[in-house]
Amino acid sequence: MSLFFNAETMRFEGTMHEPKRNRNVFLDVKPVPDDAAIVNPSGGQARRNATLFNNRVGFPPVTPKEAFVTTGTTSQMSPPQDMVYESSKPIYLVLRAIGVFPYTRLASGETAFILASPAMVYCVMFFLLLTVYIAFILLNRIEIVRTLEGRFEESVIAYLFIVNILPLLIIPLMWYESRKVVSVVNGWVDFETVYRKTSGRALELKLRTKAQVVAILLPILCSLSVAITHVTMVDFKLLQVIPYCVLDTITYMMGGYWYLACETLSITAKILAEDFQRALRHVGPAAKVSEYRSLWLRLSKLARDTGFSTCYTFTFICLYLFFIITLSIYGLMSQISDGFGVKDIGLAVTAFCSVGLLFYICDEAHYASFNVRTNFQKKLLMVELSWMNTDAQTEINMFLRATEMNPSSINLGGFFDVNRTLFKSLLATMVTYLVVLLQFQISIPDEPSAMLMHSNTSHS
Repeated sequence: MSLFFNAETMRFEGTMHEPKRNRNVFLDVKPVPDDAAIVNPSGGQARRNATLFNNRVGFPPVTPKEAFVTTGTTSQMSPPQDMVYESSKPIYLVLRAIGVFPYTRLASGETAFILASPAMVYCVMFFLLLTVYIAFILLNRIEIVRTLEGRFEESVIAYLFIVNILPLLIIPLMWYESRKVVSVVNGWVDFETVYRKTSGRALELKLRTKAQVVAILLPILCSLSVAITHVTMVDFKLLQVIPYCVLDTITYMMGGYWYLACETLSITAKILAEDFQRALRHVGPAAKVSEYRSLWLRLSKLARDTGFSTCYTFTFICLYLFFIITLSIYGLMSQISDGFGVKDIGLAVTAFCSVGLLFYICDEAHYASFNVRTNFQKKLLMVELSWMNTDAQTEINMFLRATEMNPSSINLGGFFDVNRTLFKSLLATMVTYLVVLLQFQISIPDEPSAMLMHSNTSHS
């Protein structure tokens, strides 16, 4: 009896003193850079830190020979790389070439914004030269507007060329926000490191070709559209067209940056959802669900930071595009009574390109938010819970609660959410302004009609 009691007591005490599972998620702690320690056998302390980190998240100890071998497969992993930066690098280089994004790549592989750097000096010089160039053109345009003697819609169209100078303000706005943009780029590096530790492979985006196409085609198409607009609407002067080409390139390259940022979020969310489903089928789910929840929280924060990092710049771009679209469409509709002519081709090209850019900004942000949150929630709801233990079911419920409590919408600094609803609201407001402008045009009689009415009154 005594032996039996002692055995039961030992078993009971062993159960009571079993260490509990740690489910805490530390989002603000940077992952341990253990890659150098794994490659270099002499890195004793760094290797011990890496082993301690692996034990904490539930990974088996990694030896130098097994450092780049994927668990359960014979394929080898490539050394750590900043895949997000490399995918978007062509866009960043073009933005730096036109003075918008003065970033610097450090020897450690990080991206930094340094005021006393060659990139910043180049961008300041480029901005000053462009400002002086545009100042002379602006004075010429103002003189043309002051000497106009014609119909109301002709004056509105003349103001369109002054409004086209406004994208010059994008450059100082992006300088102000470059530090936040650099923080997002470095945040992707941390995300890739944690993703590599969790999934056992590198993050493959395959966006480099798209970025190269955007970086090459957009400046060419912008220059072509500006040339068409000036040839068909005003006297063609090459020296005046060049700065407009640069300003249009700045606007549309910022659209290209937005497109690549949202595509990166969308593709990463899809990859993460597929890896999560695969991990639940082959690995004990309780620990893996906690790790993927941590990854999703990082991705959700990157989605919010993407909008916050360029909130002032893209708020200005959306308002600018709204203004340009309103003036261009009004110029087209005001010519219906006289019939469409050659100068209306430029207005049509301007309106079409501006509407397309505004739609892509709203649509890409809507699609990225959908993939990061809604699509991931669908994957979680489709998980079969009947075969899981209590810990795994609790982790799934905590994951669902995290997706509900952490918004993944792309918001421009609290001004508004960027989605398809924004595009619909801007178009509705635009229709209201167009109706007001057309009513104002109808209320103003033409010069021949006014002269005829005046002569009839004097004869009577």
